[in-house]
Amino acid sequence: MKKCTQVLCLLLALLPLAVRSQSNGWISLFNGKSLEGWQVGENASSFSVENGTIKVAGPRAHLFYVGPVGEHSFKNFEFKAQVMTTPGSNSGIYFHTQYQPDGWPSYGYEVQVNNSHTDWRRTGSLYAVDDVKEVYVKDNEWYTEHIIVRGKHVTIKINDKTVVDFTEPDAVGSSDAKRKISRGTFALQGHDPKSVVYFKDIYVKPLAD
Repeated sequence: MKKCTQVLCLLLALLPLAVRSQSNGWISLFNGKSLEGWQVGENASSFSVENGTIKVAGPRAHLFYVGPVGEHSFKNFEFKAQVMTTPGSNSGIYFHTQYQPDGWPSYGYEVQVNNSHTDWRRTGSLYAVDDVKEVYVKDNEWYTEHIIVRGKHVTIKINDKTVVDFTEPDAVGSSDAKRKISRGTFALQGHDPKSVVYFKDIYVKPLAD
């Protein structure tokens, strides 16, 4: 009886790990309690953890994933996050980028988070590459932003609706040499002091190269 109890205790102890790793391949990048595994350069106060979410509020800043999952370097992947904007706010999700201490990220692509900011490029845009003018979700409501990258193909879904289906051309101009599909990490954007945005349930599913 004692041995059975020990086995049961071990199984129960491992259960949370199984839940977090989600056997379907999704892996959590945010523990809901701290910014462990993430690094911000300038204006660190623009990011905080509030009620299980990453709150973005303050001057321009970028929060880069630098944790152990995939050694924070992803090529082909699926990325999902729950996002909520507030009126007039602007943010973004970068992929294939790399940590830098200040400025707008030089590497990778930005996926727009913006439902009512003065910038006309709306949520789901592959920023300045394949832009979305339509507004598919409302401020003050949670929605899912889903990014899929396979080879040179990028798919962006908002609440399971595909809003961008883009294939990067083989020839990328020299001026865009850093802003191209390669591999790298993710970053969340703090755009300006008037923009307040929330992120939670941040997951990645690495895909085979």
